[in-house]
Amino acid sequence: MESILVLTHADESGSALTKPSLEAVTAGLELAARLAAPLTIGIVAVDAQTASKALPSTARILAVSGEPYAQPRYATDAAACAALWRAANPTIVLAPASSRFTRVLPSVAHRLGGLIDTHISSLQVEAISGTDAIEVTRWFYRQRVEAVLTRTARPWFLLLDPGTNAAFASTGASAPIEEIQFDPPTTKTTVTGFRAPEQGQQTIRPDAKLLFVAGAGWTKKQPDGQTHVPEAADLILGFLTATGASLGSSKSLVDQGGEGNSVLPFLTHLNQIGQTGATPRHAKGLSTCCHGEEPHVVGWRFIADRRAISLDPNCGWTRGKADVVYVADAFPVIAKLNALLQAQKP
Repeated sequence: MESILVLTHADESGSALTKPSLEAVTAGLELAARLAAPLTIGIVAVDAQTASKALPSTARILAVSGEPYAQPRYATDAAACAALWRAANPTIVLAPASSRFTRVLPSVAHRLGGLIDTHISSLQVEAISGTDAIEVTRWFYRQRVEAVLTRTARPWFLLLDPGTNAAFASTGASAPIEEIQFDPPTTKTTVTGFRAPEQGQQTIRPDAKLLFVAGAGWTKKQPDGQTHVPEAADLILGFLTATGASLGSSKSLVDQGGEGNSVLPFLTHLNQIGQTGATPRHAKGLSTCCHGEEPHVVGWRFIADRRAISLDPNCGWTRGKADVVYVADAFPVIAKLNALLQAQKP
């Protein structure tokens, strides 16, 4: 019989579970119901008691808590996950594919004699040879090839991609916590503080409802025969600030800096989406000055409402790749949008 452990961790506050962790809880509840299997939830946090209030009362809750787990560290996180597994002894382990767990769970699976699969987007239970088998879906080759996998080896660790499940919403009741006591490993690193970009320069927002994608057209010559990169930067940042959108970019645009051309000063390769970049999962997307060719569009695979602004009526976006295409110049369109958004401010 299968048994399930969902691993979760707190955010920077140390007492609230991250959204991807709550999404993993939803996946664990659904899988446990389909298999009629016992469910255990493990917490890694400074204040696990407060964090547990966001969890269902029907699950067994284990916790490794305290100051050693305030910051993501390989040694302490790996030891904590292994301790939670030993206390629960599950056959299936679900965890969010956060940076914190992605770097430690492969080694935890190896330590415990298990196997791990990453980038899981869905879980199914199918009858195979008269028994219920777990089938998982994941993407390969920059989200261009989808595969369905199943394994008989246990324990089986699964890292779930963020955004593939709804976050669990607590009803207010929570189960008692079982604290797992063990001596944390000695660490050689000390966190002395954080350095972050200014708020106006923070352009990557994974939880934003809107993804705004800039293409190379923003830095090309405009109808007057001149480039207007500073104006383009002001328009884009103004739109991001007014809407709280996340910024994506085509590869051609972020590569311009290395070619000695004018480039938007706040863009990095972290903003890149598409075949060679990220594949975000926002509710809506707006592409500007981007031709909508396949290498770019593949990054929009999981965007629900796709719109584009392009001067070319034969742009790639019009060939069934966008829900709505505005045939217009992005410069005046975004300037008008920014003015309307500014006028709506109280």
